[in-house]
Amino acid sequence: MNPNDDIANARDPDLRASLAAMQRAALLARQTAIQTDTGIVIIQNGQLVHLSAQELRKNVENKK
Repeated sequence: MNPNDDIANARDPDLRASLAAMQRAALLARQTAIQTDTGIVIIQNGQLVHLSAQELRKNVENKK
């Protein structure tokens, strides 16, 4: 697979499914951080960003 190819077009079904799995894992990590009142670290625009549980809660409320 070429690094510039879209992962959704991969021949390997596990590779195609990996994007959805990573999205589910990210959602679960955010939910766990909110429940345990801890923050998470993400990469946003190439920069490491720390999000507190409070910021995560605000993001969830804004999406409702």
